[in-house]
Amino acid sequence: MSMTLKPEQEQVIQNLLATGKFNNADEIVDTALHLLAENYSYQQWTQEVRELITEAHTASQHTPPIDGETFVASLLERFEQAPKNQK
Repeated sequence: MSMTLKPEQEQVIQNLLATGKFNNADEIVDTALHLLAENYSYQQWTQEVRELITEAHTASQHTPPIDGETFVASLLERFEQAPKNQK
C-alpha cells in the first residue's frame, strides 16, 4: 500500500523522529495504528458499558430499593457459596 502524507503529517513524523524515541517512520506508523486500534476498542467497550448501565438503570426503576447492609450481606453470601457450588 502506498500513501501520500500531507506536509503537516510529514512534519509530525519528523518531529517525533527528532525526539529519538523512534528509529524510523515505520515505527511511528505502527505505534499510531496500534493506538488507533486500542482507541477504537475502548470506544466500543465504553458504548457497551453505557448500554449496560442504561439497562440497569431502567431495570432499577421497577425494582424495590434495598439497603446497603442487605446488599453487601447478599454479595458475601454468594461469594461464600461459590466455592461450594464449584466442587
